Amino acid sequence: MKRYGIFALILAGLMVFAGYAALFIAPDEATMHAIQRIFYFHASSGWAAMEASMIVFFANIAYLAKRDLKWDWLAISAVEVSVAFWTVMLVTGPIWAHPVWGVWWTWDWRLTLTLVIWILYLCYMIFRTLLSDPERRAVFSAVFGIFVFLGVPLDYLSIRIWRTQHPQPVIFGGQNSGLDPTMAKVFFYCSGVMTLLMILLVIKRYRLERLRHEAEELRLSVEEASESAAAIRNS
Repeated sequence: MKRYGIFALILAGLMVFAGYAALFIAPDEATMHAIQRIFYFHASSGWAAMEASMIVFFANIAYLAKRDLKWDWLAISAVEVSVAFWTVMLVTGPIWAHPVWGVWWTWDWRLTLTLVIWILYLCYMIFRTLLSDPERRAVFSAVFGIFVFLGVPLDYLSIRIWRTQHPQPVIFGGQNSGLDPTMAKVFFYCSGVMTLLMILLVIKRYRLERLRHEAEELRLSVEEASESAAAIRNS
């Protein structure tokens, strides 16, 4: 517990510096100026969301292969964390878009796919509450989670495949793409901090899910013992 507390404190310091770097170290963008600085939070949250979705995907496959509930716990933990980062993307995107595009939202491929993935992960969490049997819930979640993940690489590639309202990629985007060197350093630093935050949140949420499962097993054991005692008294 102490180890995670120290890690959280270090991460908090790194996040404060990430905010400082995005606002004061990164150079001003020539056309969008101050509003462009939201890029460092928007895009880095997108990276963390996709990384968390990859954890969901691999945990889903691992569960179907091994039928160990620990993988299901990891999957639901990563889903919840990914939804948090997808939400940051969906909130910061329109804030950035409105002064630049003149509209809060447009139904282009990138924005639409991101919204669909976010909604499907919400459905993933809701549907789990409708299934009480842990094994059935885990199987359904694994299959549904793999289906949802199919949209994640398509979302990543959408601005490379189609010409959309969303800007073309500036990272790994080809010959005419790229960032100012200082902008790139700030972006990768912010992305690294967001990744560490995502990992910490998944670990903490996984521990909580394990405790929830242990509490549920204990409750069932107590109920079975109570029913057995009642049956003996009545016999």
